[in-house]
Amino acid sequence: MNFPAQFFITGTDTGVGKTVVSAILLAGLSYKYWKPVQCGLLEATDTEVIKNITGLHDGHFLPEKYRLPVSASPHISAAAANVTIDMESLRLPAGTGDLLVEGAGGLLVPLNARFMMIDLLKLLGLPVLLVARSGLGTINHTLLSLAALRDRDVEVLGVVLNGAKAKHQQNRRAIEYYGKVQVIAELEPLTWLTPVSIMTAFKELFL
Repeated sequence: MNFPAQFFITGTDTGVGKTVVSAILLAGLSYKYWKPVQCGLLEATDTEVIKNITGLHDGHFLPEKYRLPVSASPHISAAAANVTIDMESLRLPAGTGDLLVEGAGGLLVPLNARFMMIDLLKLLGLPVLLVARSGLGTINHTLLSLAALRDRDVEVLGVVLNGAKAKHQQNRRAIEYYGKVQVIAELEPLTWLTPVSIMTAFKELFL
């Protein structure tokens, strides 16, 4: 698949595999990576995770604009830190070139009292790759997410399904048929997350 020079990775929910998919694409495409809003600092941040499992040097990673300590919705985490997320501060950094941007949570998680993650997508004007689970419940979550994106005229590059695929081909067919979208990849669970396994996944899924 030919990816645009800059695009956004979002998910149908938190924990659906956005960061692993981001790592796979970053390793294969050699883009830069930016996570504008990071919620949760007690464990490794998403930027740190991707650095570790891809082996890419620091020059591939832009600093987060907001590093919020509580692992929660951005507006909750920001409030706990006595911070208000300013949308204007989340505009794309100048001169970044090829860039992969990863969101936090799903599309309708609030960033502040007025705006949600999907509003950031609209502000940035980037096409979107949607990551979803392969299993039970994914049809509803994925179709709702696609509807929200299209309601705001956000370009959808396709869907990546994360999880065992052999048992869930009906889910894939339903998403493609009802969502009028292509499932561009199905990522099986990776036993190990290493630079070798990440690059192998890229070659198998996207070349």
